[in-house]
Amino acid sequence: MTTNKKSTLIIVEKPLAAAKIAAALSNATDQKITTKDKVNYYTFQKNGKNYFVGCAVGHLYGVQQNEARGPFPNFDVSWQPAFTKKRSAFTKKYLKVLKKLAKDSDDFIVATDFDTEGEVIGWNVVRYVCKKKDAKRMKFSTLTKDELEDSFNNLLPTLNWGAAFAGETRHFIDWYYGINLSRGLMKSISSLGRFKLMSIGRVQGPSLNLLVSREKEIAAFNPVPFWQVFLQIRDIKGQKLEVKHPKDIFNEKELLRFKFLKGKKAIATTKIREEIIQPPTPFDLTTLQTESYRNFGLTPARTLQVAQQLYLSGVISYPRTSSQKYPEAIGFKKILKMLKKYTTKVSYAVNAKPTEGKKNDPAHPAIYPTGEQKKLGDVEKKVYDLIVKRFISCFAKPAIVDSKNVTVEAGGLKFTANGKKIKEKNWLAVYPRKLEEREIPTINGEVDITEIRTEEKETSPPKRYSAASLVKELEKRNLGTKATRASIVETLFNRGYARGKSIEVTALGMQLESALAKYSPIILDEELTGKMTEELEKIESSTKDLEKKEKKVLEKAKKDVEKIAKDINKNMKEIGESLIAGTDKVIEQENEENTFDYKCPVCKKGDLQIRYGRKFKRYFVACNAYPECKTTFSLPPSGLMKPTKNKEGKHELCEECEFPLIAAFKRGRAPWRFCFNPECPSNEELQKKKQEFKDKLAKGEIEIKGGKIIEVKKKPKKKAKKKRKAKK
Repeated sequence: MTTNKKSTLIIVEKPLAAAKIAAALSNATDQKITTKDKVNYYTFQKNGKNYFVGCAVGHLYGVQQNEARGPFPNFDVSWQPAFTKKRSAFTKKYLKVLKKLAKDSDDFIVATDFDTEGEVIGWNVVRYVCKKKDAKRMKFSTLTKDELEDSFNNLLPTLNWGAAFAGETRHFIDWYYGINLSRGLMKSISSLGRFKLMSIGRVQGPSLNLLVSREKEIAAFNPVPFWQVFLQIRDIKGQKLEVKHPKDIFNEKELLRFKFLKGKKAIATTKIREEIIQPPTPFDLTTLQTESYRNFGLTPARTLQVAQQLYLSGVISYPRTSSQKYPEAIGFKKILKMLKKYTTKVSYAVNAKPTEGKKNDPAHPAIYPTGEQKKLGDVEKKVYDLIVKRFISCFAKPAIVDSKNVTVEAGGLKFTANGKKIKEKNWLAVYPRKLEEREIPTINGEVDITEIRTEEKETSPPKRYSAASLVKELEKRNLGTKATRASIVETLFNRGYARGKSIEVTALGMQLESALAKYSPIILDEELTGKMTEELEKIESSTKDLEKKEKKVLEKAKKDVEKIAKDINKNMKEIGESLIAGTDKVIEQENEENTFDYKCPVCKKGDLQIRYGRKFKRYFVACNAYPECKTTFSLPPSGLMKPTKNKEGKHELCEECEFPLIAAFKRGRAPWRFCFNPECPSNEELQKKKQEFKDKLAKGEIEIKGGKIIEVKKKPKKKAKKKRKAKK
């Protein structure tokens, strides 16, 4: 691979982006693709110079402690190759290729994502792989050919140092808090002879506290009865309408003053006004996540994952942005013209300038479609379609609605009814927002009161957060970053602290919050985290004394963590007991939820129960009378398994064999309901697959290793070597 002349290495964040950048900057005929250990890198010549395009695969270096064992808390950490951790072993081959390319290069360009994470990824490659202090920088928001060429032709002379130091500081702080405090929690449990994987961090703590506070509000809520009063009126033309008293009545005795109105006369007045509804603002990441959840039920983490894939495919701009503005530089007219091939709704984009929100992001504009078209999967298509419609609607005219209000005055009391009729849809014809229309008659003058109706209701408790509304709340409180909030919410679920679409805190989550609030409340303090986020933002926007500012923030973090660690060590037994109690409650609750009201068909004593086998990492059904009864039923190898229940809360049974039904949940798919009885007529296909599996196993075509099914590749038969004839 060694070349006679030195080259320029372009460092890219991900393989797909590397392919896009190489294709954009080179002529197809000049580009050479080399594959080493299944890692591609690209070579081309431009303006008489030789270029390599090499890629990372996200972070090739991670913050790790320098010694295998150490004190608690431990701050002796540094950047180390990510492949030293088992879960990141795949990064080794990418690092190896970049090191070889760096040896043959004397000039370096960083072309990673233009944000704090991308800057850290690029900076680490520059200093640890290329052994350089700085590099040139490409800045782009889409992977389109035009923007990449423009970015290459207008290189920034240095790295974005503010973002680099802010990103590095955040990584160290997250390690100080996350690893040390999580170890403290697990240490408190292990001190009592138990083990449980736990985690807590500087943003995770306040996030959990938000959820628990809402749970406490709901638990403490006492519903209050109130009444709503309605009148049925009729005018001289025979037109009828029900009008409502605008205030809720909380004192039942006050209802007496409405009773005398029946059969009386009243005066009605109708007012019609034209209401202007402005188009929505462009998508920032949080708004995209919220709208994606509202329209498709996708979690914020899933939406970000899909949006990132759309960006790498070149069909949308960079999604990790907090901007709600489209700069003219993105080329509105060209994009809208290209989108005509995708949808006829482009015709509604008649305004020269788009709407815009208050939020701005110096790194990237609001999310927009590039106009390029690619074949997309079902979920990708949904999110892309939403982004396209949002973009078009920002250039559409406001919607015009006729808003009608009928006011009825009777005995000194007022009643109203409201109606809406869309006069001009405009942007409402593009973007999926429901506006309920209600036709009501125009009534003026004297009317008869023909009926009085009251409805008794109760005040409702505060709503639980959804994943999307929690991400929105974290942004509002300046907790976490646009890139990390979704993963923080996912972690709360993965650690067993929260569950459900309407997020409910589990017994473990409640016990954890209670223990921390009692023994180390600083972990839950959002003010502390908010201030730290502000300090990181100051570093990102700075150009001077970056090392000094980083050191100051890290020293403050160390002091805070040391104080927390002192509290944990002092109250280790009490914290451990609280967490064990929460863990046991969760296990008990899960066992109860996963147990069928159905006796084991073999022993007739125990009940069947869905269990999770940690050895083979899959669910199965077993009799809960184990070890007396060892009856088990296998289940599909992937997905979350839950008993299905009807509206009455009873377990649903198979129509064929009356076994309980199970629902399998997989990300991005509708739940699959099935019967797990292997003898059930509905499982003929399952029996067929089982037999095929047994046949392949017998023939040696597959084998099972470590609980995984591995296909055995047959070695090609070696050709017999021809015997050389001895020379006479």
